[in-house]
Amino acid sequence: MLTKKNAAERIMVALDYPTAQAAERLIEQLQGIPCWMKVGLQLFYAAGPQFVSALKERGYKVFLDVKMHDIPNTVKGGAESVTKLGVDMFNVHAAGGKRMMQAALEGADKGAGGVSGSAKPLVIAVTQLTSTSQTVMNEEIGISGSVERAVIRYAKLAQEAGLHGVVASPHEAVSIKGACGNTFLAITPGIRPEGADIGDQSRVMTPAEAFRQGSDYIVIGRPVTAAPEPRQALESIIESIISV
Repeated sequence: MLTKKNAAERIMVALDYPTAQAAERLIEQLQGIPCWMKVGLQLFYAAGPQFVSALKERGYKVFLDVKMHDIPNTVKGGAESVTKLGVDMFNVHAAGGKRMMQAALEGADKGAGGVSGSAKPLVIAVTQLTSTSQTVMNEEIGISGSVERAVIRYAKLAQEAGLHGVVASPHEAVSIKGACGNTFLAITPGIRPEGADIGDQSRVMTPAEAFRQGSDYIVIGRPVTAAPEPRQALESIIESIISV
C-alpha cells in the first residue's frame, strides 16, 4: 500500500494556464503536497524558462511537456537547453524517429555536463495523444491498424533509442509493460476521477484503474485545476490510489 506521500509523488498536476499568475494561485492552494508540476506549451510560452526555474527553487519536480519534434540537431539543442533549466523530465515525439530521440538524449547529457544520475532528466516519448481516436489515427494521420498497435511500435522504438519511457493512454499501459518490461516508464494522461467530464480526451481511466494497469505516473489537469476546491480534489485523488 502506498503512503500519501508516495501517492502524491506519482501524480503530475498539469498547469494548463495562460499566465504565471494564474498558475501561482493553484500552486499556493496545493502547497505542501509533493506532487510533480507539469508545464505545457501554453504556460511555457507565456511564462518562459524562468517559471520552470522558480518551480525548481521551490522544490518541485517538473515535467516539461513541450513534445519536441524536429530535425535531430534542433532537438539536441532544445534538450540541452531544458536540461540546463533543471527539469526532471521532458518529452519528444516518437514519430520523429530513433535518431531524433537519440539526439534528445545526447542533448540532455551535454546539458548536464556529462554527469550521470539524478542530474539528468528522464527523457520520454509521446506515442499517440490521448485525444486521438482510432478513426482520427487511421483516416486523418494515416496510420493503419489499432491505436494500441501503433503505441506499442512507438514504445519499442523509444526503448531502442535508449529513452526512459513513453507517454500513452492508461489503456495501453499493460501492453507497454509487456512489450518493454516493468522498468520502462508509462506516463499516462487522460485521467479522470469517477464521474468527471472527459473533455476532449478519447481514451480515459480513473486514477486507481490507471495504476492497476501499470502506470508509473499519472497526469491530471482539469479535475484538479478546474475544481472549486483544487486542494480537496487532489487530496481525494490521492486517497483513491493509496490502496492500489
